[in-house]
Amino acid sequence: MPLWLREHRWHQTPTAVFLSLPLRGARATPANIFCSERYLKVSIPPFLFEAILYAPIDDTNSTAKIGNGNIFFTLYKKEPAMWDSLTLENADKEKLQHLRENAVLKAQQKAKEEIEAKKATKEEHKKYALEATMKLEEAERKRIEDLKEKERQRVTEELELWKKQQKDADKYKSIQKEGELHQEIGQLKEKKSEKTTKTRIPNEGTSKTTPKPTKGCHGSCSIFSPNAKEEQLPAPRSVATIKINFTPRVFPTALRESRVAEEEEWLHKQAEARRTISADLSELEDLKEEEKNPDWLKDKGNKMFAMGNYLAAVNAYNLAVRLNNKLPLLYLNRAACHLKLRNLHKAIEDSSKALELLTPPVPDNEDARVKAYVRRGTAFCQLELYTEGLQDYEAALKIDPKNKNIEEDAEKIRHLIQGTMQSS
Repeated sequence: MPLWLREHRWHQTPTAVFLSLPLRGARATPANIFCSERYLKVSIPPFLFEAILYAPIDDTNSTAKIGNGNIFFTLYKKEPAMWDSLTLENADKEKLQHLRENAVLKAQQKAKEEIEAKKATKEEHKKYALEATMKLEEAERKRIEDLKEKERQRVTEELELWKKQQKDADKYKSIQKEGELHQEIGQLKEKKSEKTTKTRIPNEGTSKTTPKPTKGCHGSCSIFSPNAKEEQLPAPRSVATIKINFTPRVFPTALRESRVAEEEEWLHKQAEARRTISADLSELEDLKEEEKNPDWLKDKGNKMFAMGNYLAAVNAYNLAVRLNNKLPLLYLNRAACHLKLRNLHKAIEDSSKALELLTPPVPDNEDARVKAYVRRGTAFCQLELYTEGLQDYEAALKIDPKNKNIEEDAEKIRHLIQGTMQSS
C-alpha cells in the first residue's frame, strides 16, 4: 500500500503556482512525474502524491526541477487569477475518478498526436533530403558536362592552332626551297660566264686562277647563300649577372592593398604581445610556442572545465589573462570556475571585469553579457546578498526576456527577499 505524501508547501502569483514537495530520502526521476491540465501525480514507490488542481494549468510550459531532496514545480495558470486552494475541495469520488481518467486519456491522446507529428516531420525531412540530394546530383552532372564542353573547346582550339602552325611551317619550307633553287641558278650562270671569258681571252692576265668573290655580294648572289647568312648574324652578347633583391615580407601571400590595414593591425597586436611576454613574463621562456597563445590556453581551460578539473582550468585562464587581458571570455570562463570552487568574491570580480570589456553592448555579445550577469548574481545570492543578485538577474532578463530559467530564478530570489523581510 502506498504512503501518501501530505507535506508540501506552495505559494502563487496571478499567473503561476510554485509548489515544493519533499522526497523523504527517495530518488526521483522525470519518469515518476505525471502532469496534465487538472491532474498532478508523483509516484515514487512507496510514496505517492496526487492532486486534482483547483483550475487548469498550461502543462506544456510548466516545469519541474529535482534537487536538494525536493521537487520544485512551476505551474503556469491558463487564466490569471488567485486560487482559493491548491486542490479541488469538496468533490465526490465519482468526479475525482472522472478527472483522473480524463487526464490519462488526454495524455494518451497528446502522446499519440506527438508521435504522429514526429512521424510526419520525419517524412518531410526525408522528402526534403531526397529533393536536396537530387538537386545536388543535377548540379554535379551539369558541372561535369560544362567541364567536358570546356575541354572539348580547348582541344578544338589547340588542334586548330596546330594545323595553322603546320601550314606556316610548310609555307616557310617552300620559300626556303625556292631560295635555294635561285642560288643554284645563280651559281650556274657564274660558271657559264667564267667559261665564256676564258674562251675569249686565253693568254691575258697574270694569274689563271679565278678571283674569289668579294664580301659584298653583287649580281645574282641570293640572300639564302651561306656567306650572306654569316654576315647577317650578330656577335654574341657578353655574359653578366643581374642581382634581384626582394622586399622582406612577414606574410607568405602576395601583398594586397585591401588587406594592408588588417595586416598592420595583426602585426601591431603580435608586437604588443611579444613586448608583454618579454617584459613581465620572463618565466615563460621554457614554454612551447603554442602555450604562449591566449586562444590555445582558453581552449585548454575549457577542456579542463568540462572534465571537472576546475583548479587546472583556473590556472590556464590565469596564464591566458597575463598574456592578453583584453579578452572578456577569459574572465567569464574563470568566473564559472570560481563559482564551482566557491571563490565567490573572485567570481564577482571576474564577472564585473567581463562586463566592463563587453562594451559597447551590441547583439553579438548579448549571450556573453547574460552569462556575466547571471554568474555575478549567483555569486551575490550565495553570499546572501539577494538584492544585488536580483539586480543582476533583472539586468539579464532585460537582455533576454524569453529565458524562463532566469525568470524562475529571479522569482525565487524575490520570494527569498520577501521571506527575509517578513522574518526580520
